[in-house]
Amino acid sequence: MDVLVFFAICFIVLALCLCYRLIKGPSVVDRAISADSIDILSDMALILFALHSGRSIYLDIAMVTAVLGFIGSVMVSRYLEGRL
Repeated sequence: MDVLVFFAICFIVLALCLCYRLIKGPSVVDRAISADSIDILSDMALILFALHSGRSIYLDIAMVTAVLGFIGSVMVSRYLEGRL
């Protein structure tokens, strides 16, 4: 198995472990942090898979999901702060 695929699978397993914190988190802040971490880990897995396969479409998808994840994190933080 290629090293890039191995680490991509590791990132996906870690993201699945964070799904527990997303569902069961003791506070809204814990849920927001776990959702942002899942977004980052899935983006890293997409980037590694793009390097492995040699197709740039996965890089485009990773870039779009990273931007949407950042916008979502900003919106959640503004909502929790009370300014939205």
